Amino acid sequence: MTVFLLRRLLQAAAVVLVMSLLVFLGVYAIGDPVEILISPEADQIERERAIKALGLDLPLWQQYLVFLGNALRGDLGRSFVFNEPALRLILDRMPATLELAVGATILALLIGLPLGLYAGLRPHSPVSKGILAGSILGFSLPTFWVGLMLIMVFAVQLGWLPSTGRGETVTVLGMRWSFLTRDGLAHMIMPMVNLSLFKISLIIRLTRAGVRETMLMDYVKFARAKGLSPARITLVHVFKNILIPVVTVVGLEFGGTIAFSVVTESVFAWPGMGKLIIDSINVLDRPVMVAYLMVIVLMFITINLVVDITYSVLDPRVRLEGK
Repeated sequence: MTVFLLRRLLQAAAVVLVMSLLVFLGVYAIGDPVEILISPEADQIERERAIKALGLDLPLWQQYLVFLGNALRGDLGRSFVFNEPALRLILDRMPATLELAVGATILALLIGLPLGLYAGLRPHSPVSKGILAGSILGFSLPTFWVGLMLIMVFAVQLGWLPSTGRGETVTVLGMRWSFLTRDGLAHMIMPMVNLSLFKISLIIRLTRAGVRETMLMDYVKFARAKGLSPARITLVHVFKNILIPVVTVVGLEFGGTIAFSVVTESVFAWPGMGKLIIDSINVLDRPVMVAYLMVIVLMFITINLVVDITYSVLDPRVRLEGK
């Protein structure tokens, strides 16, 4: 396991280095923030002073080396608009995004696993066919449209839930959280459901396929021949084995939920990282854009490492193959 972890950490470091170069070049090749941040009435001297203050007077390769050196010290640049460290701006918004991502993932597991198990164990029943038909809607409906419909029904017509914002928060460990207050939970329900729909459908399909495949395995047939109860066969022999692909996909989807929560946060005016990056793109706030993308890269790498470790715990064959 130690060799496995060291190898994965070296691979992660190489990926971070390559991605930092691609992200930096990609972001700095788009537009000119000076045209947005500086008044059109400013003279040439003021423009040159602003360009130098922002560090945009250096060649691109030299800007990257400065960025890389600062990044090794934990400094990902200073926001052009807010005049604050870009990393601090992102970390301040991160709890709001993590709340939605974790809540949506838990909701998807709580709904998707039981429905997928049922659909796999009784594939020809009308209920199973209804579950599969419903999962197609989760794949097909656009996120922004579902969000607007949720607001129209539950906030405007029924008045059950607040439409936008984060609601009341409490500070724990220096960070503000919504799920610890009743008002915050009420504000979380609709964006959390909106984020979870695609994942619920994915888990249902994945679980159903895993159950259908596992039920044909020899060890399940032997368990039946030994006289084990259907509940024990399902929970011990089937469920544990289908968890391996589910853990892998859910782990990757969790990273994707964090990275691509932009639409949901924009629809519900949720003050998370997604809304921050949209606002930064509108004003070409390059340091915030680069810092956001680097944080997402680090999240994906960390999540992949955790998934690999969990995978090896669930399936000892992975450790043996590594050896």
